[in-house]
Amino acid sequence: MIRMTTTTSTPVDVTPEVLAARAAQRGWAEVALARRLMPVTAFRRLLVSACDQLCRVIAEEVGKGVHEVVGSEILPTADACLFVERQAASLLRPRRVSTRTRPWWMFGQSDTIHRRPRGVVGIIGTWNYPLFLNAVQIVQALVVGNAVVWKPSEVTPRFAEVLRDLLHEAGFPPEVFRVLPATRDMGAVLAEAPIDHMVFTGSAAIGRKLAARLGERLVSSTLELSGCDVQLLLDDADVTLAARAAWFGVTLNRGQTCIAVRRAIVPRALYGAYCDLLRPLSAQAKPLALAMPSQTRQAQRLVDEAIAAGGRLLVDGPVRVEGDACRPAVIVDASPEMSVCQEACFAPVMAVMPYDTLEEALAMEARCPFGLGASVFTARPSRAEAIAPRLRAGMVSVNDVVVPTAHPATPFGGRGDSGWGVTQGAAGLLEMTVPQVVSARGGSFRPHYDMGDPAKLAASDAMLRGLLEATHAPTFLARMRGWWRTVRAARRAI
Repeated sequence: MIRMTTTTSTPVDVTPEVLAARAAQRGWAEVALARRLMPVTAFRRLLVSACDQLCRVIAEEVGKGVHEVVGSEILPTADACLFVERQAASLLRPRRVSTRTRPWWMFGQSDTIHRRPRGVVGIIGTWNYPLFLNAVQIVQALVVGNAVVWKPSEVTPRFAEVLRDLLHEAGFPPEVFRVLPATRDMGAVLAEAPIDHMVFTGSAAIGRKLAARLGERLVSSTLELSGCDVQLLLDDADVTLAARAAWFGVTLNRGQTCIAVRRAIVPRALYGAYCDLLRPLSAQAKPLALAMPSQTRQAQRLVDEAIAAGGRLLVDGPVRVEGDACRPAVIVDASPEMSVCQEACFAPVMAVMPYDTLEEALAMEARCPFGLGASVFTARPSRAEAIAPRLRAGMVSVNDVVVPTAHPATPFGGRGDSGWGVTQGAAGLLEMTVPQVVSARGGSFRPHYDMGDPAKLAASDAMLRGLLEATHAPTFLARMRGWWRTVRAARRAI
């Protein structure tokens, strides 16, 4: 464990820690994959015995109920670990490139693609799902042979200690899994350290600044940023199911979810029934305490701006109540230009918009700059699958919200203001690696070495032109003529 103190006014240089992690990473990468997977299994088992402790700490720091911690944090994390245990060997094994794809002019060449660890991966963690979103990234980075320097969220400092201890107890060496203090300024400090890759989960505003700085240093990154997810109902949607899904999606984790339902786009024929189903849910909702006061203030602002622009609350009443608590709010008669449909928000607030044609609905959806998740509700899933290519979202769920994104075998990531790169699944595991091609060639025949030799230049040119014609000419006769030219030129080149 890294032991250091820091304040917002006196940042600590973590370069020595990163360099120490780099030195340890070389040895860790040489450990057999089967051995690197053993801590994953042990960690998965520890999640069971540590369930009550995890529930208690997360509840105290984030405010989640026990059932929510188990269902949205512990169980998905365990399943993600099991996926890694079962699939890592297959995904990371060296892959021979088929000779059937090899161009003729590369005869005798054998190519193998290896997945190599990036080196030192910096991870700036988040707080809203402190176990699931952090542990999956950490485990994937370590399994492939990286060292990890993790900066936990300042909102969940005690949880960070628990997760650190569990991962170390599971067998991940402290030398390759290092934890920085859970203070806000340490993220900026880590971004300046000599890391090889950065994984950041957080707001689009911070993501832009981080991407700009990392880009100047040519440090690659995976940015899992905010969302303003849409729920699109088609004209044959189950309205009751869709309304229940929207309420679940906007109030899960007290609205502090990047893939919460923020915008509902509903056919005008179903609009009244949809709002009627949401009305009692909104009327009976109790104020929810949010982890960050700024989110409650933003929620009130979004509602005020929407009302000023012509929207109205489905159920009248103040959004911000009892200090930092936020009453779930549904804004109806909204429009795509409203800030509530343009901004990421971590509060239980959603907007509902009617539409007349599907083209109009898709145009309304496209005006949002975020592209994290989307859901489509229809009696015929094939209709949703046909629409999916027109939705700029990393994940499109059909007749469900939020939960499908936790499938351990699928990637998770966004587009547009929601960032780039993916975590989770096979693609997320490979994101923690870089491909390296090892190309071997036998024999000593290397006609390309003679391309600069004036005496053999004519033969080399004839052979290349012959190969071009033999492999790419439009007619069979022309291709045969090309082969004949190639053979004659090769004889002269030897």
